[in-house]
Amino acid sequence: MSVETSSDHVRKDVFEAARHPELFSGVRSRRIFAFFIDVIVIALLTLAAGVLVFVLGVFTLGLGFLLYAILPTAVALLYVAFTLGGPQSATPGMRAMGLEMRLWYGARPYPLLAAVHAILFWFSISLLTPFVLLVSLFSDRKRLLHDMVLGVVVINSAYYREHVAQRG
Repeated sequence: MSVETSSDHVRKDVFEAARHPELFSGVRSRRIFAFFIDVIVIALLTLAAGVLVFVLGVFTLGLGFLLYAILPTAVALLYVAFTLGGPQSATPGMRAMGLEMRLWYGARPYPLLAAVHAILFWFSISLLTPFVLLVSLFSDRKRLLHDMVLGVVVINSAYYREHVAQRG
């Protein structure tokens, strides 16, 4: 399975913070705001899915109500997998904040990687609480622990398109 598209520029040096510091300027704070936007969108989607599950539960004489146990997790994972792992490499919150995610060599993430990224984020946040953000203070590319484990970077998408992707 290939994760490359014709628009991806695979270069090992493209995300060096010393070479392109503007790629990572303000990423940490914008990521926090993007997270809150995404939480609101996921909550609204979960509410809508909850209504559908209620109707399904009525029609299945209560059996459909069992879906409530996995509903928030399923909605969040599908949301992240198909937005972050989609063609724009960003959730709607990230797009609103001008961010996108790339693999360390420039390729776009795929849905499975995006879902694993979300799971690792939730796992790390539950263990380390907000202290997980401290890792980004010591990373030259403003990466969090789960970003480092998966080999991804979150970048300023406008700067990437204008200055880095054009140069190839």
